Amino acid sequence: MIASRPPTWGVAIAPVITGLAIALSDTGICHPLTALLTALLAVLMQAITNMENDAGYTKRKAERSNRKGLPRATSLGLLTIRQVETAIVVLGMLALAVTIYFIVAVSWVFLPITLSSIAAAYLYMGGPKPIAYTPFGEIVVLLFFGLIAIGGTYYLQVQALSINIIIVGVALGLIAAAVLLVNNYRDRIHDESIQRHTLVVVLGAKRSEWIYQFMLIAPYTLIGAIVYMDVSRWPYLLVLASLPAALKLPKLLKSKEGYELNEVLFSTVKLELRFAITLTIGALIHWAL
Repeated sequence: MIASRPPTWGVAIAPVITGLAIALSDTGICHPLTALLTALLAVLMQAITNMENDAGYTKRKAERSNRKGLPRATSLGLLTIRQVETAIVVLGMLALAVTIYFIVAVSWVFLPITLSSIAAAYLYMGGPKPIAYTPFGEIVVLLFFGLIAIGGTYYLQVQALSINIIIVGVALGLIAAAVLLVNNYRDRIHDESIQRHTLVVVLGAKRSEWIYQFMLIAPYTLIGAIVYMDVSRWPYLLVLASLPAALKLPKLLKSKEGYELNEVLFSTVKLELRFAITLTIGALIHWAL
């Protein structure tokens, strides 16, 4: 549980439930078994990413006393690197098994999607130059936990894409990327000490605070654009119920340091869940009307 970090699974589940609701809102279609397997695949990808991060960090001997993040199972000696890597292989095989079902039921295109997702999960902390050591982590999260997660969920249901689902994918992806940005903001001193050039380390704390604020506010503007293009989707504006939290978090980020930023991290995860749930409810109301 420490290695797979269940508290972060909400970032994986949020785009799935939202993609399903938008598909129902657009077309009235929902295949329950495919929906459940999509959620399972999303959680597997998140767990693999977290476990590779746990093992990879220890393998690189990057654990130092100035890190303020959550404990790692391998660093604590609760699991060996080999045990975690074996578990990653098992979860990867399970993900491929789910993908085979998608290939048979829908399209072969989900094979490269799953393989690229597993590769991204591994390369985040694995390989010769991990993504986690570059400024591109947030972009990868936006792509895989936003556009691909939501777009893939939608496509599995209706075998098509729409401009609405792409906009929603960007919106949820931005909040997911904000979760990673908080993580890197918290550990910026530690990361700089081990030559880990995250976006926060490259841009500095002040610019990162601005970007975090943009990542949290822009999604509401994007949903507003959907409603502007089609006023019948006014129930989507239920997402505004979570706007006060989105406005509060940037101020909280600036006022916290060290371990206190874990509160901001999990509050950002909760914000994504609230955004996804309220948007889901709004999409269901639109479908019912």
